[in-house]
Amino acid sequence: MHRTLVLGATGFIGRALVLGLQGSGHRVSVLARSVDHARALLPAGVDVIDFGDDTALDAAVRDTDAIVNLAGESIAGKRWTAGRKNALIESRVAVTERLVASIAKREQLLPVLVSASAIGAYGDRGDDELDDSSSTGTGFAAELCRAWEAAARPAAAGRVVITRFGVVLGRGGGALDPLVRLSRLGLGGAIGAGAQWVSWIHLEDLVAAVICAIGDPRIAGAIAVTAPMPVRQRELAQAIARAVDHSIELPAPAFAVKLVLGEASSMLLASQRVVPRALVLGGFHHTFPQLDDALADLIYETVEIERTQTDELPDASYLRARRPRYTLHARTELDAPLAEVFPFFAAPGNLAALTPADLAFQIEEPCGDIECNTVIDYKIRVAGIPLHWRTRIERWVPGVMFVDAQEAGPYRAWWHEHRFTERDGKTIMDDIVHYAPPLGLIGAIANRLVVERMLRRIFGYRRTAIRLRFASRKVSVRA
Repeated sequence: MHRTLVLGATGFIGRALVLGLQGSGHRVSVLARSVDHARALLPAGVDVIDFGDDTALDAAVRDTDAIVNLAGESIAGKRWTAGRKNALIESRVAVTERLVASIAKREQLLPVLVSASAIGAYGDRGDDELDDSSSTGTGFAAELCRAWEAAARPAAAGRVVITRFGVVLGRGGGALDPLVRLSRLGLGGAIGAGAQWVSWIHLEDLVAAVICAIGDPRIAGAIAVTAPMPVRQRELAQAIARAVDHSIELPAPAFAVKLVLGEASSMLLASQRVVPRALVLGGFHHTFPQLDDALADLIYETVEIERTQTDELPDASYLRARRPRYTLHARTELDAPLAEVFPFFAAPGNLAALTPADLAFQIEEPCGDIECNTVIDYKIRVAGIPLHWRTRIERWVPGVMFVDAQEAGPYRAWWHEHRFTERDGKTIMDDIVHYAPPLGLIGAIANRLVVERMLRRIFGYRRTAIRLRFASRKVSVRA
């Protein structure tokens, strides 16, 4: 079993990568500044090591086959004040230097270090087509990337791979969520002239590319990790508008973006037309090479919510006592046998990994594997408000189905049935939730305006996380 150590595992990309690594058979350990926070966010079976403990850090680095360094605060969304620039540099360069110093203490070369960077390294390059071998550019983002990459390159490793990520599209973080929110408000038009190139990548393709970089001995140096078909910014805006069914989108003039973000506006206005030449020539297969396909997977609704049909409700005392008003149905097909899938859901420690980070899901008291009448107490945060939730396992049929029912929490009724069916070596998983918001008519209005959208987002994220954990796609390139 490949032993892989991840730094930056609690971020948007890191959480997805951990699931993908587990699904690919890696034994995963992570380095974290807050051990408790990392354990609350990551799936069961992940060893969490205190990055602040030099002895523990050196031991973890010594006992691993590969390291993936994703550490770094988000560069977007805030003005680049002097203090902010220092924080961005510290979170990337200083952390990477400390990691490299620890690698140097190994008795043998580390087989491979994969260290993150970004296509911001190329600067603003207009219509020039760029690839892995292109020179870096100018501006703070480019300077930051150069320093970040320079800190990683001297590592005592057989291979050092610098992954220059494009704009990452995925559920639960990254660039897509704010762009979708703006588009739904009619504010997702072109930014500036809209002619600048955007080099993007679907989160699942990014995870597969990183796993490929770990395992393929031919990959070394800087590689562009983007989809093979970059688009102009106005095309991105138009594609998102189509996906959310909006026809009118107000533009954001360049002067307004610069007024709000200052120097950081370059993240939105700079043009980088990047193609992943090394990955493509090596035979890497993008599942989502075209933008419309990626957005169809990420935005178009896969969760159905309708008024509950009373005559179709299961015969359960809970549902007779707490009549639901709505029924949610989500289906996920996994390219993995039931014998692998079901045990994952029998471990409460995996629940947080299937939940968006902003909900701050945390089990209050550790418990063993799920069985009938297991009670799970946990905390979540909805719209910034902390809530307590107690659920009981009402039904438990191993390999077939189980039901968790809310005993205490924000809903008047919540009865969640998980069904599993194996077909031709694959597993079909159906989530069926019969629920009722509180407060009668007010709850019905809230369901239409807020709750339905929140549940679609949560179960959409859950679908992506499960697919990452049980992906069977080949992530090594052709010889």
